[in-house]
Amino acid sequence: MSIRALWMLPAVISLVCLPVWAVEQGKADEDGWLAIGEGVSAAEKAEAQVNAEADVAEPKPEGPPLPFHSVEGYSGGPITPTAYICNQSAKGEILGKPSVAYTFINFGGKRFHSITVIMPFAERFEFGYAYNWFGIGSLYNDIRKAGLNAGRDHVQLHHFNLRGMILPENSFGLPLPALTAGVHFKYNDGIKQIDRKLNGALKSIGYKRNYGVDFTLTASKTFAELAFGRPVIVSIGLRNSRASQLGLLGFGGKCNTTVEGNVIVLPTDRLALAYEFRQKENPYSTLNEIIDKEDNWHCFSVSYVLSNNWTITGLAITAGNIANARADCSLGVQLKYEF
Repeated sequence: MSIRALWMLPAVISLVCLPVWAVEQGKADEDGWLAIGEGVSAAEKAEAQVNAEADVAEPKPEGPPLPFHSVEGYSGGPITPTAYICNQSAKGEILGKPSVAYTFINFGGKRFHSITVIMPFAERFEFGYAYNWFGIGSLYNDIRKAGLNAGRDHVQLHHFNLRGMILPENSFGLPLPALTAGVHFKYNDGIKQIDRKLNGALKSIGYKRNYGVDFTLTASKTFAELAFGRPVIVSIGLRNSRASQLGLLGFGGKCNTTVEGNVIVLPTDRLALAYEFRQKENPYSTLNEIIDKEDNWHCFSVSYVLSNNWTITGLAITAGNIANARADCSLGVQLKYEF
């Protein structure tokens, strides 16, 4: 069986079968991400238990709007996922409430905008969409200096994501992490035209198509009092992808499996500090200093919960080489709203 086939297996299990659904429906401990922060008291937990015993639909616990949005349109930090579902629907609800976010990042003079929408449903699933606008900046000028014409100075990347939670946190009465698998379809509007204008220069270094599919498997665990009595959330995951720079520069012919993860600390109910790591592989070879090899990404972020609906995040990304230039201190901001 190929690596790609192996990667599709957990996604199929989570999104179609979910054999543990019936076993775990009433057993999962709610002391995870959604139970952190303002308003999940012992009295509320007791009331929820009474409602459950009376066969009344359990309301979603009120708390801060966590987790955040990835720029690719799924729940997590700015560049990596968590296994938790954003604005997770309450027990018995078919559809939850959506959340939206806008993110801006300056990648070393290359402007990046992301608009994301995430819709939770059936308690364990989420559908997410992201629209990315990426201005190629100095790359456009360097191409012109090489005597070529890129034809356009930006690309647009569309992400369509479907994720399902295979196991809720603390399943079977054990201190297990939440486990979520995802399928992520991406379509790049622009890179094909650029390659055509460059007379196939991108094809010569490994570019194959303007669309691709990522597969992810993510585990997250909340340690309620790890940091001097405050919560710490740890996530680690695997990704299988053909994308070059998230897909902003297109997709190669070979699938690469990489590691990613994050650590989030909540020193107060309204403040979150996070570090993220995303391993990168090189689907392309280099092209005359115009396209260089990719580097691993590191992201540091500070988020403040403005209200039970609004969150603002400041972030700094060390992205290394992005095409023709380095982006070692890429600053950005995200504003997120939960309905």
